[in-house]
Amino acid sequence: MIRSYVSDLKSGEEVLIKGWVYEIRNLSNMAFILLRDFSGIVQCVIKDKSLMNNISLESVVEIRGKVKKAQVKAEFARRDAEVEVSSLKILSKAEELPIQVNEKAVKAELPNKLDWRSLSLRTPRAHAIFKVEAKLIEGMQEYLNKKGFLQVFTPCLMGVASESGSEAFEVKYFDTKAYLRQDPQLHRQLTIIGGIEKLYDIGPSWRAEKSNTIKHLTEHRTCAVEIAFIESERDVMRVEEQIILNALEKVNKECKEELKLLNVELKPPKLPFLEFNFPEVYEILRKSGKKIKDGEDLDTESEKILWDHVQKKYPRVEFYFVNKFPFVKKPFYVYCDEGEKYARSTDLYYKGMEMSSGGQREHRYDKLIKNVKDKEMPLKSVEWFTKFFRYGAPPHGGFALGIERITMVLLGLENIREAVLFPRDPSRFTP
Repeated sequence: MIRSYVSDLKSGEEVLIKGWVYEIRNLSNMAFILLRDFSGIVQCVIKDKSLMNNISLESVVEIRGKVKKAQVKAEFARRDAEVEVSSLKILSKAEELPIQVNEKAVKAELPNKLDWRSLSLRTPRAHAIFKVEAKLIEGMQEYLNKKGFLQVFTPCLMGVASESGSEAFEVKYFDTKAYLRQDPQLHRQLTIIGGIEKLYDIGPSWRAEKSNTIKHLTEHRTCAVEIAFIESERDVMRVEEQIILNALEKVNKECKEELKLLNVELKPPKLPFLEFNFPEVYEILRKSGKKIKDGEDLDTESEKILWDHVQKKYPRVEFYFVNKFPFVKKPFYVYCDEGEKYARSTDLYYKGMEMSSGGQREHRYDKLIKNVKDKEMPLKSVEWFTKFFRYGAPPHGGFALGIERITMVLLGLENIREAVLFPRDPSRFTP
């Protein structure tokens, strides 16, 4: 008999199902178990209690039986069907659990959940989070593929630290040393110069920052996009808006049950997104009592004040751009008009949290070299990158959108680590 999945069960069928024992209820003359597989949970009715010998929570079992219509009240289980069990085989018996997997039980604290991650991943809530995250990525890819963007894979090992060496992880590379990339951007730019005008890269990046906050990781993933022949950074912003919209519409359409389980009501945003520009941003902050000088970057308090301002003045807005950041605070590769203090550099915010950084890149070789010198960087350290701009580089720009961050904010998670299968932070790199 071919295995059936819980989501596909139909009344009247004789079925073979396999999965984990999520819950056990023993009565005097019969028993009930909730069987969980990747597609859902179903109640199984066991009238022959001899079948229950040695069964334990989270044991992996194989059940044969007949599907019947029912009105099941068990949480997370199918409401319309149950399986009357004719045989039960234990494939792998579970020992006493170190943490509870059934979400009706006392919930473990997040550090304990992460210590026993392969067990905490078994919960319906965890499955819902990662199904939503997968559909977000799928929605981004669908839009980009439809618009002719080419998916590429840029290197994760760098011969030199891509931005600031103090934030890069150093690794041994044969008889020398290399670094884990902090962002795939520089190789995306070189790919643009290679004539691939529209591209995206979905993959990991690393930051050696000792930031033990609810929104930081040392390893995170992005959907990173680069586009050639742009007029300004706003061409990039329009693409990012569409990616966000398509991703959220995908989730709304295909994750109804997951959103319901997570108690999330998702309303796709209207385009274009609101935009705040420097130096006007400083005036908003000062009117709210924030002491800040022109040329300073936004700190956490500034971001919160700006989000409070958005909520008061634009109550239905959740996504907004902050544009024209002070060039003095930005890397050498950011485009800045001659004589200007503010660069074509943009960050996207979602409910007050930064989701991405991007904008227009500097494509003019002479200006790029001047920027390197002005930032007091050794020319030799970036020559591998800058030399290609001598041979024809189109105006271009892009962004890198944090996948775990947008999942966190969308679902109202308390900690970004909940949106990562096996999170990495300054104090955790196992399991």
